[in-house]
Amino acid sequence: MTGEDGDSGLSRRRVLQSAGVAAAAGLAGCGGGGSDTHSIELRHAWSSGDGSAAIEALIGGFQEAHPDVEFAEEPVNGAARSNLDQVVQNRLQSSNPPSTFQTWPGKTLEKFGDAYADIEGDVWDDDMKSNYLEGPQTQAQLDGTYVTVPLNIHRINNLFYNQNVLDDAGVDPSSMSSPSDVADACATVAEETDAVPFAQQTSGAWSTVQLWETILLAEGGISGYEEFITGEGDQAQVEAALQSVADLSEYYPSDASSLSFTEANTMVMDGNAAFIHQGDWAAGAYSGTDDFNYGEQWGQVTYPGTEGSYLLNMDSFPYLANNPSPEATRTFLSYCGSAEGQVLFNAEKGSIPPRSDADVSQLNTFQQDQFEDFNSADSQPPSIQHGLAVAPAIGTNIGSAFSGFLESQDVSGTAEALINAFN
Repeated sequence: MTGEDGDSGLSRRRVLQSAGVAAAAGLAGCGGGGSDTHSIELRHAWSSGDGSAAIEALIGGFQEAHPDVEFAEEPVNGAARSNLDQVVQNRLQSSNPPSTFQTWPGKTLEKFGDAYADIEGDVWDDDMKSNYLEGPQTQAQLDGTYVTVPLNIHRINNLFYNQNVLDDAGVDPSSMSSPSDVADACATVAEETDAVPFAQQTSGAWSTVQLWETILLAEGGISGYEEFITGEGDQAQVEAALQSVADLSEYYPSDASSLSFTEANTMVMDGNAAFIHQGDWAAGAYSGTDDFNYGEQWGQVTYPGTEGSYLLNMDSFPYLANNPSPEATRTFLSYCGSAEGQVLFNAEKGSIPPRSDADVSQLNTFQQDQFEDFNSADSQPPSIQHGLAVAPAIGTNIGSAFSGFLESQDVSGTAEALINAFN
């Protein structure tokens, strides 16, 4: 979802001009305890697309409210978050931290350990605490201390579909209540149409980890899911979820191993595939297409068996100790935690605000439906693949297990590796 520069009240050129002003001033205070409280150095990986439009809208709204604060807003190109993390690590090692940076909250915060500072009270005040649900609020804490502000939520347990394909197949997505029902629906699509039943890409393991964690939530319920992410998982549940993934692989595109996510998603848009399991960013591509409308040509259901849970992926901005702009950074993070700032950002990003009191009338109908689901959810578990639920080293072990699984389809061996990922 890409907006015009004028929509946000702050053009990309103005942001970069602010960056130049701050750079020319030497970003006074960087690494020195923050003598210049009116320049914020923000590092992120949103160099294009909906992310670029979203951060521009957020900064525009903030600077309208706080015109005295300048931004050195610097996207990090390349392999997205991994490059950004390396830039931040290098800066921390040289005692020259940025003001804040884009990061997942939750367990992924552990990678920078003691680099954060407590923002409870001045940023995480009573208003924010009362308007964040338990799931996102818990993810904002590291070892019980509030250190970051989630500003959006992407849902992981979505099953998107092309309505015309399902009509041709005689499949009613609302009738599905378990992962096995998805496989049965795929079998019907294969029998009744020429479409690919399940548009999954396997060129990277990440989307298969997403699919598996969603099905684990269905197989084990919230208790089984939480037991797994705390290292006490039930191997039978882990195997059952893997077997469901293996069963679905029969219905993947024949070239799944060479497809990108974008290509797989386009198959659904073009009517060449029935289903795709993805985070709600998949819908961002749909919303930009005039003849592919929500509720008409496409729809979404909570992945069968996970009803009542909203599986979270989020972006956040943390507060770093030895901050070069302590006052301005805290003011910015408070704005990121406001309903106004979150609506501006999420209208462009395609995600939803974490604040339960946000006025989402400016968001599209799909986002409004997602927001309603979020606020009525019984649980908001954190995503494994996206770094919220498990520490970085464990996440690496899980990713390695799935890289092997994509090659071997070894259910029992992979289940054992996943259980042992916490050792």
